[in-house]
Amino acid sequence: MLLDEEFPRVLVVSHTPFSRVSGTAMTLSNLFSGWPKDRLGQVHTGNITPSTEVCEKYFKFPPRDHYLPIQYYSMRMLGWNGHTPLQQSRPIAAVHAAAETRPTMAKIYAQLRATADLSPIRVPPALIAWMRDFRPDVVYSMLGSVRLTRITALAARACGVPVVPHFTDDWPATLWANGELFGRADRAVQESIAKLIRLAPLGMVISQPMAEEYARRYQIPFSPFVNCVDETFFAAPRGKANQQGMTELVYVGALHLNRWESLRDIGAALDGVAEAGLPVRLTIHAPEKDLAQYGKHFAHLQRVRLGPSLASDEVPAALRAASVLVHIESFDPEIRRYTRYSVSTKIPQYLASGRPILGYGPAEVASMNHIREADAGVIVGTNDSATLVRDLTDLCRDAALRERLARNGIDFARQEHARENVAARFAATLRAAARAGSATPEAARKQPA
Repeated sequence: MLLDEEFPRVLVVSHTPFSRVSGTAMTLSNLFSGWPKDRLGQVHTGNITPSTEVCEKYFKFPPRDHYLPIQYYSMRMLGWNGHTPLQQSRPIAAVHAAAETRPTMAKIYAQLRATADLSPIRVPPALIAWMRDFRPDVVYSMLGSVRLTRITALAARACGVPVVPHFTDDWPATLWANGELFGRADRAVQESIAKLIRLAPLGMVISQPMAEEYARRYQIPFSPFVNCVDETFFAAPRGKANQQGMTELVYVGALHLNRWESLRDIGAALDGVAEAGLPVRLTIHAPEKDLAQYGKHFAHLQRVRLGPSLASDEVPAALRAASVLVHIESFDPEIRRYTRYSVSTKIPQYLASGRPILGYGPAEVASMNHIREADAGVIVGTNDSATLVRDLTDLCRDAALRERLARNGIDFARQEHARENVAARFAATLRAAARAGSATPEAARKQPA
């Protein structure tokens, strides 16, 4: 093992391959940007075309290969095409749509998903051979499910190397926490993570509060890594935000996890801002499927515009066109528990864009704390319409406040999120994990499945 190398050989295990199609894939690509391509390999389960921007060595491990034949063909008979995620099959999607408004259907949908997540995994010999031929120094994964956790642990045991898990939200505490499969699903989550942690000398998370909680929970050290921003993003011309006339609020991101409800609150609050004599508008840029599913909830709001979905290279210009950038989280008790330690992929980009931020969501969640720590925005941490109207009015009225918050955001982003600094720390952490695990490769191989 070449432990003295600056970049260890890393086998990445994930659902989504390196690409720019989602926040998780984007964060993954940014963290590994600049890594020598011959020292990166990836096993991915998703039906997405990988990008060669960061990595060139891939093994696609589709559902046809990792479900047992009886499972695979049973799900095909239920209308699944065998390529897209199971929840996108027509029958399951119908249950999902009904689950949006009917609690009984929501429970049925959760049971179906838990059954698929816990079902046995079939591992083809070709995958084992490919991973061993790659000769990784360490396995890295953002996990996210029982199934992917088990595949990641299997990869580490097969190669006799340590694992570095990277948790970007608190899914271990929330994934199957409502008694799915009579409690067996939650037990499977805890058992699969416990087995994985035994292969991990250290871990990664997405915020400092999460690092502290996970170190206590799993008894290994954790380091926080959020999405990072390229230097060219800072160098892009920003110009002056519109200080006169219309105040342009812009939101870029997904609408799931009930985020659409918080955006709807803001849209309704804009009427109160306008009554104070301040022209204002909110533009929402979300994925096409989210706009199709949730767009109807904004139809009655006159000061809300549904903008086009954006490719990753279109995001910087959209952010710089704003007077104020909007970040939201749901106040739903179950969802706020899931997102309490998370920091959105977009926040580093928001900070680096030179625009102030309006944060609307539970005051205690890590994303709001991150904006607060940067002193780069106004946080409305309670689900109270009067407070939202008041604080939003003050932000729209005070150009000097917006300018100060914007400058603070740029300074904080350069210090905490510049890719060069984050990438160096990221590589050093993976190097330390490879070095820590190299003394006991046989122990990793002998871990029980």
